[in-house]
Amino acid sequence: MDLVTFLVLTLSSLILLSLWRQSSRNGKLPPGPTCLPIIGNFFQLDAKNITQSLTSFSKVYGPVFTLYFGMKPTVVLHGYETVKEALIDHGEEFSERGSFPVIEQSNKGLGIVFSHGNRWKEIRRFTLMTLRNLGMGKRNIEDRVQEEAQCLVEELRKTNGSPCDPTFILGCVPCNIICSIIFQNRFDYKDKDFLILLEKLNENVKIMSTPWIQFCNSFPLLTYYLPGSHKTAAKNFDYIKAYLLKKIKEHQESLDVTNPRDFIDYYLIKQKQENHNRHSEFTLENLTTTVSDLFGAGTETTSTTLRYALLLLLKYPEVTAKVQEEIHRVIGKHRSPCMQDRSHMPYTDAMIHEVQRFIDLIPTNLPHAVTCDIKFRNYLIPKGTTVLTSLSSVLHDSKEFPNPEMFDPGHFLDKNGNFKKSDYFMPFSAGKRMCVGEGMARMELFLVLTTILQNFKLKSLVHPKDIDTSAVVNGFASVPPFYELCFIPF
Repeated sequence: MDLVTFLVLTLSSLILLSLWRQSSRNGKLPPGPTCLPIIGNFFQLDAKNITQSLTSFSKVYGPVFTLYFGMKPTVVLHGYETVKEALIDHGEEFSERGSFPVIEQSNKGLGIVFSHGNRWKEIRRFTLMTLRNLGMGKRNIEDRVQEEAQCLVEELRKTNGSPCDPTFILGCVPCNIICSIIFQNRFDYKDKDFLILLEKLNENVKIMSTPWIQFCNSFPLLTYYLPGSHKTAAKNFDYIKAYLLKKIKEHQESLDVTNPRDFIDYYLIKQKQENHNRHSEFTLENLTTTVSDLFGAGTETTSTTLRYALLLLLKYPEVTAKVQEEIHRVIGKHRSPCMQDRSHMPYTDAMIHEVQRFIDLIPTNLPHAVTCDIKFRNYLIPKGTTVLTSLSSVLHDSKEFPNPEMFDPGHFLDKNGNFKKSDYFMPFSAGKRMCVGEGMARMELFLVLTTILQNFKLKSLVHPKDIDTSAVVNGFASVPPFYELCFIPF
């Protein structure tokens, strides 16, 4: 048999297999657009605007529909009621992590974000307990955030009101806070290792949000042979994990089991306690990946939100003026902001909520999967099926948020100007897989933004009407465009 005949037979077999798998499942899964063999629906999606593609499909097929990324079916949930029903009302059944091959090649199913089953439950339970022991949601973490916010102010003063790109300086704050929790030390903002880590994290968020990574996730076998940015992302992951492993080994040498200093110490103590258990999840490799997950999730999501917030405040100076008036009236110009202030600052609180709603940081959430065969909305979703929950469709629901494409803090204020909560506010997801660091992230956003606005006037280099707030990429995350601004001290 010559090579051409072999290739034709192989391709034909794959097409027939693809058609058989799709037809055998289509009677159980929700409806969706007709897909091509092997390729699936990949080329029917706008890779630069997945959110809009999902909205268009939902108008045809309803709030629950099926797409094929390659030969694998993915059930998409669109709209608040559907997402809530899955993640909250059926939280256990939808608590598995869906497929994300590009990242899985690096983390191998370890850690807290992309782990599965019992491993995920054990590591998540331990992580939540340890973060509480270390003060998450308590005063000592608030003190750390306040101190870091003041360090940021001093660094911003050094710019002397000159134009600057805020990307790295805003990344320093959340990164230093998570560093202090993980390995009990912060970095100077000019530290070479620190800047390299921030650069790797920032680069990976951009890479993970590109259409190329969506292609790689749909056809993972090809990524082993094709060059591309996924290789750069893998090298960045390896660099970060190698750096963290070095820190872990330093902790092993200085560990005092009677006096744990940070997250790594608590984990190493737990590992010693589990020595007798051959099936223990508390391995060194799992520690490295867990710490890497905390490091990445605790840094880039918050720093990107801060960066986007300043861009929106430049675009809407009338909002900035109202926030600064409230800050100076409630806090003054000299006392550091604290979390107790938030309940007395409804407009500022509403502005921060509106930033998170408007920017739609993780548009399609991290992929979920079902833990068992489940009947959902009269459809049967087989165990292990990947599920995408459109957080965009919740955060931009026009019934809950009039004119959802407009940036308006009034979305979170009642007619009397009091802060108004919304069940539709899901930037951290919902249910059993929601972000473990939500409380800390919300604290950082409030304290850092109020501290910046208490001390500086924000000056744009262009007229506000010329500022474009559209995300440059919005696959995995919504990344704001490059911009510069001036921090003018009051």
